[in-house]
Amino acid sequence: MTGLTATGPTAPGPTATRGFWPLRDLPVVGWLIATVVVALVHPYVTAPRWLMIHLFLLGAVSHAILVWSRYFADALLHTGSGPAERREQSARLLLLNSGAATVVSGILTGRWVLTLVGATAVAGAVLWHGVRLARDLRHALGSRFAATVRFYVAAAALLPVGAGLGAYLARGLADPTHQQVLMAHVLVNVLGWVGLTVLGTLVTLWPTMLRTRIVAGAETAAARALPVLVGSILIAAGGAWGGQRLVAAAGVTAYVGGAALLARPFVAAARTKAPASYPTWSVLAGLLWFAGLLVSFAVAIGTASSWVEAGSRFRDITPFLAAGFAAQVLLGALSYLVPVALGGGATPTRAANTVLDRGSALRITVINAGLLLCILPVPSVVRVLASMLALAGLAAFLPLLVLAIRASRVAKRTPVGERPVTPGRPGRPAAERPPGQLTGLALTGLAVTALAVAGGVALDPSALPGATSTVAASAGVEPTGRTTTVAIQALDMRFVPDRIEVPAGDRLVIDLTNGDDDVHDLVLDSGDRSGRLSPGDTARLDIGVVGRALDGWCSVIGHRQMGMVLTVEATGLSAPSVAHPGHAVGPDSAAPGPSATDRLDLRATPNADFTPYDAVLPPLTDHQVRRHTFTVRDVVREVAPGVTQQLWTFNGTAPGPVLHGRVGDIFEITLVNEGTIGHSIDFHAGALAPDEPMRTITPGESLRYRFRAERAGVWMYHCSTMPMSAHIANGLFGAVVIEPPDLPAVDRSYLLVQSEFYLGPPDGPVDVDKLRAERPDIVAFNGYARQYDHRPLPARVGERVRIWVLDAGPNRGSSFHVVGGQFDTTYLEGSYTLRPGPGGSQTLALAPAQGGFVELVFPEPGHYPFVSHVMIDAERGAHGHFHVTD
Repeated sequence: MTGLTATGPTAPGPTATRGFWPLRDLPVVGWLIATVVVALVHPYVTAPRWLMIHLFLLGAVSHAILVWSRYFADALLHTGSGPAERREQSARLLLLNSGAATVVSGILTGRWVLTLVGATAVAGAVLWHGVRLARDLRHALGSRFAATVRFYVAAAALLPVGAGLGAYLARGLADPTHQQVLMAHVLVNVLGWVGLTVLGTLVTLWPTMLRTRIVAGAETAAARALPVLVGSILIAAGGAWGGQRLVAAAGVTAYVGGAALLARPFVAAARTKAPASYPTWSVLAGLLWFAGLLVSFAVAIGTASSWVEAGSRFRDITPFLAAGFAAQVLLGALSYLVPVALGGGATPTRAANTVLDRGSALRITVINAGLLLCILPVPSVVRVLASMLALAGLAAFLPLLVLAIRASRVAKRTPVGERPVTPGRPGRPAAERPPGQLTGLALTGLAVTALAVAGGVALDPSALPGATSTVAASAGVEPTGRTTTVAIQALDMRFVPDRIEVPAGDRLVIDLTNGDDDVHDLVLDSGDRSGRLSPGDTARLDIGVVGRALDGWCSVIGHRQMGMVLTVEATGLSAPSVAHPGHAVGPDSAAPGPSATDRLDLRATPNADFTPYDAVLPPLTDHQVRRHTFTVRDVVREVAPGVTQQLWTFNGTAPGPVLHGRVGDIFEITLVNEGTIGHSIDFHAGALAPDEPMRTITPGESLRYRFRAERAGVWMYHCSTMPMSAHIANGLFGAVVIEPPDLPAVDRSYLLVQSEFYLGPPDGPVDVDKLRAERPDIVAFNGYARQYDHRPLPARVGERVRIWVLDAGPNRGSSFHVVGGQFDTTYLEGSYTLRPGPGGSQTLALAPAQGGFVELVFPEPGHYPFVSHVMIDAERGAHGHFHVTD
């Protein structure tokens, strides 16, 4: 019997939906595995955020929609499908998956034609699917739930629009147009293609999963909701396309209202039979995320001051739409549907369902608690651990799926008379759980999440607010029994107020609020400290009884030197109170430690396994849109033989990655802050308002920086968070080479970036006092003193060699010179100052943040030193060699 039971849709009898069908069953698993793999190795792949979202939504979710919407349409419309229809669906699935793979390849390789071809294939497959559904709907006998199929048809009609917008985006657009089109693209695809399909399906699937009847009036609610939902999608996407933020926000709000029309039958079904298994809990959690995120987004876009800010907020929400909403709904639905599709009767279905329900409360708790932690302003280490927990909870579906298929097959092979008799019905876990098991599993999930928080704090103790007094502030004064409470704000690199008076003997409580856009803390010489505070965070320090003066400061590198100091005066003492000497604590304190300079020997030889920074300019590709992810990390690196420092780096190196392009190319950089303090990035190669793309982001946050290279040159990029000098000197800088039009080919092309190191203690960060005094210990090319003396750069006699040079500073200029060589071509700050002819040049003079290139031909074999002809800097390490052979 086909069609509807009393509780919902059953499998259509003639349809070849049962049994193994490779093109139907394997691709979604393959897309899910690829998503998990990219999530695990995301620091090492191009555009990981885009890739993970599209592998999942474009690949896994779209494939599942094509399969299961066809399945439900057949059930609801009482239509069957024979071999011809199966071949047709196979062709659609093949077209969809090959198109999705082509889109991914096109984006990752920067070939827009591939992206266009792939997007066209995806759109064609979905449109074909929608046309077939519309035809079946028109010719089918009357169906109570035909409205659900209309949801599928509307979703299929919207997907080609979203695919077209995606292809247009890949062509390369400047902000704010890029943000507007991107938002329209996501709204059409997520609210339309995914959202309409989910909402339409759950009208019948939700009560079926709960094993209860469909609420009377559910079909009427669906029919009323559909035009509201479609209209709101068009309004929201049209507002985004047209640059009207309030219109887009109104459209999203209207969509929430349309979805609310379906809430009554949904809630009524859950009241009749409460969710009690992984499939139902997962779907419910996904819908709650969907509703909450849509409301948040409507508020975020409606209150944004610009499209760039709106795009940034939307970008922060998008991963949670994928993981919190789409992933939980998909995995919950599959956990219910796969056992049914495997067939074989009640016992095999129950066996598979029982496996897929294993650890349900634990998995649901870990997934959603982990996602909640990721969306909260927690320290970066905690966010990383929480995201891994959520990923593990979601990824557990894959091994359980394999075990469920195995359990179903074992049950099928067991003769009917020998099958165990267990309570329950198909689609329900086979055995009753022991009392308290669900609560115990949920509490275990919360405990695991709490351990992740504790582990993150243990790895980054400065992230934990609270006072730990190590040196008494009372100095033996008699307590008065009174409490003085003072509110202090960190703002504009100052504590406001920066001087407070406390009657001697009073207990002092400081309420500290970070009103800045960077991470700050407060450390007192008593040992009390607030812990690192992100923007907007607060902390309370209970100093205890005060009997002497106290000195305080922000311990973030460089902030104390920029004026973030606090003085606490104890009034009413018989003698002037003075700060307790010798107890400065924390990084950047006044107490000097051992310096790495003590071990500095620039004539020492690196270890035999030393690998220099690759000075060869990366080859120029044909990509017009160049996407990169820059992850800020704190790493300990050797900067001279035997001398290590804690550097702040883009992708683990200083200088950071080299970008190479042409005039007119678009660069899209995703900046991810996995450091311990706030950071930012500033690309001199682009011209745009710095307010949003160059803003400081706190640990765990990310932003997208998009610019078009309009002019040629070798351009600096760097962290622009204050104090900028410390962030550059501690490793956050790099080069962008934009070639002049018609630049002649040469035999070899090198890039040398000069910078300075102001050495702090071994494995410690920059010494800000040396930096402010402009007393560098090392001046180096490409981040390591004299590295090309130990590993010379190769060249051959007669070859034309081009040397791009950038002075990253932050303070020292450069006068680049090759000993024994003469330049016949020089290019400085965007223009040629010398071309081949009778004239020559001996140096390329650069101020900090300037760049250019020189060209020369070596006349005979030998070793040709290259230096900064600011000779004290050559002696500090700005020295290397070309090894020229015949």
